[in-house]
Amino acid sequence: MNLIVAVDKNWGIGKNNKLLVSIPSDMKYFRETTTNKVVVMGRKTLESFPGGKPLPNRTNIVITTDQNYKKEGAVFVHDMEALKKELKNHEESNVFVIGGESVYKALLPLCKKAYITKIDHAYDADTYFPDLDQDENWKMTQTSEEQTYFDLEFVYTIYERIS
Repeated sequence: MNLIVAVDKNWGIGKNNKLLVSIPSDMKYFRETTTNKVVVMGRKTLESFPGGKPLPNRTNIVITTDQNYKKEGAVFVHDMEALKKELKNHEESNVFVIGGESVYKALLPLCKKAYITKIDHAYDADTYFPDLDQDENWKMTQTSEEQTYFDLEFVYTIYERIS
C-alpha cells in the first residue's frame, strides 16, 4: 500500500478540514498518480472534496464509524478489519491512502511507499503527518528538481519503508 500527501516544513497537512495550499501542478501530480487506482480516506476527507463527492476514475474507499453514512460512488468500511478485507480485492501497489491525519497514522504501518510533496513554507496547521525524516523505518529514495508556484518552492519526494 502507498500514501500520498503534501506537507509543509513542519509536516502540517491541513487546517479546518482544508488543504494548507492548493498548487495546481501538485493537484495534477495527485490526479496522475491516483487515477484508475484505489484511494482510501476518512469521512472528513471525502466531505472536503467538491460537493462532498468521491473522486472520479478511482475506487473510493471511505473509513467511517457512522454505520449509516453513505454516498453514491464510494465503498464504506467501518473498522480496520473491514478495510483489510476490502483491500484484499485490490492490488496492493494500486492502493493510495489520501488522508486525513488519523487515517494516515492508522495506515502508515501498512504502507511501503510514501509520495510526499514537501512545501518549503510553514503554515498555520491543525493537522499533521508523521515526520518521516525522523522515522528510522523510512528513507527518502527519490526527490524531484525544485518546483515553484509563485513564491512557493516545493519538491516531489518518494519515501520507502526500509524495515
